[in-house]
Amino acid sequence: MKLGILPLGRPTFDVPFAEENLVAMLAALDATGHKIVGPRELLFDEAATRAGIDALVSAGVDQVMVLQVTFTDASMTVAIGAAFDVPLSIWSIPEPRLGDRLRLNSFCGLNLASHALGLNGRDFGWIYANPAGDVASDLAALLAGERAAGKLALSDVPETTEAGRAIAEAVNGQRIARIGEHPVGFDTCAYDKADMKALSGVEVDELALDDLFDLARAAPADAAAALRKQADAELSGLDEVDPDELDRSLRLKVGLDTLKEKGGYSAFAIRCWPETFTEYGGAVCGPAAMMGEARVPCACEADVYGALTQMVLAAAADAPVFLTDLVDMDSADNTGVVWHCGQAPLSMIDPDVTVEATIHTNRKQPLLYQFPLKAGEVTLMRISQAHGRPHMVLSRAEMLKRPMSFTGTSGVLRFERGADEVLSDIIASGLEHHMALAYGDHRAALRGAAGAMGLPLLEI
Repeated sequence: MKLGILPLGRPTFDVPFAEENLVAMLAALDATGHKIVGPRELLFDEAATRAGIDALVSAGVDQVMVLQVTFTDASMTVAIGAAFDVPLSIWSIPEPRLGDRLRLNSFCGLNLASHALGLNGRDFGWIYANPAGDVASDLAALLAGERAAGKLALSDVPETTEAGRAIAEAVNGQRIARIGEHPVGFDTCAYDKADMKALSGVEVDELALDDLFDLARAAPADAAAALRKQADAELSGLDEVDPDELDRSLRLKVGLDTLKEKGGYSAFAIRCWPETFTEYGGAVCGPAAMMGEARVPCACEADVYGALTQMVLAAAADAPVFLTDLVDMDSADNTGVVWHCGQAPLSMIDPDVTVEATIHTNRKQPLLYQFPLKAGEVTLMRISQAHGRPHMVLSRAEMLKRPMSFTGTSGVLRFERGADEVLSDIIASGLEHHMALAYGDHRAALRGAAGAMGLPLLEI
């Protein structure tokens, strides 16, 4: 068999570590005995990837494998899927939980790809495996077509309950401000205003990033100083970050507060990168954490359905909510890691640690929060559009008392079912990469809310 490979990467991650893993992946593929065709270096941009696609087309490959070495958006994976009518597969890799930065974030790339390919009706197979380990049997099964992603069936719309009706009514009539458009290749964050209104009764106003930046720059000095005083009381290490970037970051919180007051918004969906760093000069992660603690959800990457998901879960939990990525699953330990740059609400902190001020791991600007999440029962939920089918995804897990897995805000959790089963369901469901998390078991109320909103249910 002639196997075409396309190794995808992004230069904002740990390139030497990515290259080390790519070498191990290539060695494992060479050991399969198949003819391996394609570039043996990381493809960092669209031009390089399209050149790789053209080379594989010319070679007439029998299968195509995306080597998801680091996180990338899904745009090129969708293009790869469309360019070939041969079997497609994705190999994503875990990374050690060392309390340092996410050096690869490979799983999130697989997560985005599974959602985008599902929306496009493109079948694919996948593995999530350490290339330095014993991967021969997994690769053999993948190349034999035995690890197809599949597609999960949904349950019927659950019965509406009084509690569920109250949740739906609490959200109905609320307003979300979408600030900037979602990044290219983030199909997980796409939405339709009319569909959103019909589903939830929530209105969406579409604002420009400059609307927020202008308000932040014009924020009164005393308002920014008051936020600095609040942050000083809550976080350690503020004096160790750049003071001008910190001031700009805190001013984004003032801007969001101003928008909330003027527009009557209950939540925000913000295009957080790259422009907050490259054009404005300060992170919105810390301000998003502050807003979340104040029960005003902020969704990254202009994820409007992520904002709606937070609103619904917050109404069920009557507590702050964290919109998070699942970034790692460990079958041997039977755990997963949820993480986002540094924006978990402060009330979710492990009580035995002190919250630290830090900088964004890729963009190197403040303000981000840093702490491990506290132990306890949690509910994870997403109002999903996976496979073009609006539905609610629910899961329960136990957050464990563990050291910080990755910089920013992260937690180690154990699902009710085995980690391998949950992982398979996540890929088969085509689930978006953002899920909302709240402490406590709120599944009964949320099932009733799904009924009130006319949403089929998927429990994983």
